[in-house]
Amino acid sequence: MDAAALEREGLAAVASAATPEELDGVRVEYLGRKSTLKLALRDVRDRESGLELNAIRERLEEAVEAREDELRSAVLDRRLTEEVLDVTLPGEERHLGTLHPTTLTRRVIEDAFLGLGYEVIDDREVETVHYNFDQLAFGPAHPSRSHRDTFFLDPERLLRTETSPSQIHVMEAKKPPIYMVSLGRVYRRDEITATRFPIFHQFEGLAVDRNITLADLKGTLLHVMRTLFGEHRQVRFRTHYFPFTEPSLEPDVSCPICEMEGCRTCKYTGWIELGGAGMVDPRVFSNVGIDPEEWTGFAFGCGIERAAQLRHGIPEIRPFWENDLRVLRQF
Repeated sequence: MDAAALEREGLAAVASAATPEELDGVRVEYLGRKSTLKLALRDVRDRESGLELNAIRERLEEAVEAREDELRSAVLDRRLTEEVLDVTLPGEERHLGTLHPTTLTRRVIEDAFLGLGYEVIDDREVETVHYNFDQLAFGPAHPSRSHRDTFFLDPERLLRTETSPSQIHVMEAKKPPIYMVSLGRVYRRDEITATRFPIFHQFEGLAVDRNITLADLKGTLLHVMRTLFGEHRQVRFRTHYFPFTEPSLEPDVSCPICEMEGCRTCKYTGWIELGGAGMVDPRVFSNVGIDPEEWTGFAFGCGIERAAQLRHGIPEIRPFWENDLRVLRQF
């Protein structure tokens, strides 16, 4: 092999490469693993030949690197000359996301209770039977303890069915007076209907102080509902039963879909039930070491998606979980 001729040929090929792609082909041909130069280096048997061939290899590599820099600069110069950017043209519109209607409603609720001096609590979603049922005075035969109504993880743990356990945690951790509201996801084995879904968000409030009455509860709920739905929406209270409150009641809000004419959303009654409320049962106070003779209190729990339905006149609860952009882009 004529080493000098190989070097001249390689340097000429490098100099004549007009594009980075052509230069890469030259690199493979003269410096690749199967090139004449690399095969010759493998067969070297004397020191002088090895030194000569390695010197040629180094000069070819330097030539390739230098030519690569020249071609890169030429490409950049051509782009700067040919690709002109008109800074006066309008930019591309970026479609920004918005907060989910559930989140927007949650923030309105939080602001309403913060304005009343309540503490906002964010608690765990995996609960124990002890806190979800026992401490809240649910009887052993209560339907919500059934596997048909509740998502159990094992005999002692479950996905919370309401945010009420937060009230027990707070009452165990601090002494009255207590004013708190807990907001978060809850889980129930509910059939999907216009107003029900197996997963939903709830806001649960508790007030414990001296001389609290049912009138305080109604006044608090009316204030929050006026904040959510405006002065024009009608509100009524019906007596009901809950294991952890006595007396108990349910607040209803006039249906915004049919304006009380009757429709599928309100089950043709003109009213939509928002949640449950009542005066804290003395048994619950006794369970957490609070003297029911000294302290009284009220508790309430309402669905946030249902509140958002009433706030925005949405006939179904399903759009809140289907991620349909045709609905979400309206907020």
